[in-house]
Amino acid sequence: MTRVVVCGTTFGQSYLAAVAALPEFELAGILGTGSERSAKTAARLGVPLWTEIGQVTDVDVACVVVRSSAMGGPGSELARELLARKIHVLQEQPIHHDDLVASLKTARQHGVRFRMGDLYAQLPAVRAWAGAARQVGQKPVYLEASCAVQVSFPLLHVLGEALGTIRPWRFAKVATSGPFTVVTGEIGGVPIVLRVQNEIAPDDPDNHMHLLTRATIGFDGGGLALHDAHGPVSWTPRLHIPPEARTSFDFSAAHLGHGTAVLSESSVNYRDFLETVLPKAIGRDLQALRTERPEQYHLAMCQMWRDLTGELGYASMLTDAAHRPVPAPGRPGDA
Repeated sequence: MTRVVVCGTTFGQSYLAAVAALPEFELAGILGTGSERSAKTAARLGVPLWTEIGQVTDVDVACVVVRSSAMGGPGSELARELLARKIHVLQEQPIHHDDLVASLKTARQHGVRFRMGDLYAQLPAVRAWAGAARQVGQKPVYLEASCAVQVSFPLLHVLGEALGTIRPWRFAKVATSGPFTVVTGEIGGVPIVLRVQNEIAPDDPDNHMHLLTRATIGFDGGGLALHDAHGPVSWTPRLHIPPEARTSFDFSAAHLGHGTAVLSESSVNYRDFLETVLPKAIGRDLQALRTERPEQYHLAMCQMWRDLTGELGYASMLTDAAHRPVPAPGRPGDA
């Protein structure tokens, strides 16, 4: 049995659910600041709440779900302190390139493993989309993508998974229009147009995103779309009008019988996505800590993210942001 400590109880709640769902892992305790939320979480799960790293004992793996230095938090330093205590570490993205280098070095020095966690690449819809991209059998000719700045690193990771490479890359800011900043360039040598909602509500940074991640890979034969992190995935063949359609209004060509096809299950609702799908994806990341060593790829990912955020600049601060839900509009023709 592998004993795990989860550091942080905000997004750490999803990591706690992931650990609980894996029979080969056991939650040993929670490392936090001693907040009321952390105390209630530890009591609910029946595990100790440690408030100092020196209290952490009899632990094999630590999940560091505390903001890294790239986001102004102590997560990167905490990860290296745990590695120095010979504890394997899975640290939630994003991580600054230099911090990743330092953590990998510390891990090697103490004979343990360090992995940057990114659950987005493990999501079922993302895996289906990336797998379908590799089956098209044509070279991609363009990328079109959108995301919120909070998930800009996962979007780059997702694109890399679908393309099979991220080099070469380049980015150039074009304009800002409304909530979105438009960036052009290339990833893996494929031209990209990227729209990023470069806005954050400082009092509620995990909300007020117009979308998570959305992307289309264009091929000569059509477009493969990931509509959001939770799906669905679709394929839309490229329209080609045959000569007989122009000369005799004949649309019997076989390829005209095809339209947009949904390749993955329909999008799950947000409750299922947050409560079930996310923890399962984290569980796959946690299991991969034992077997996969993607260090060089992750180092390159951090460099690419640094280049993108350098072009985006500082995010605009949203003030007085509010949740204003509306029901799905009726379909055309509905009463």
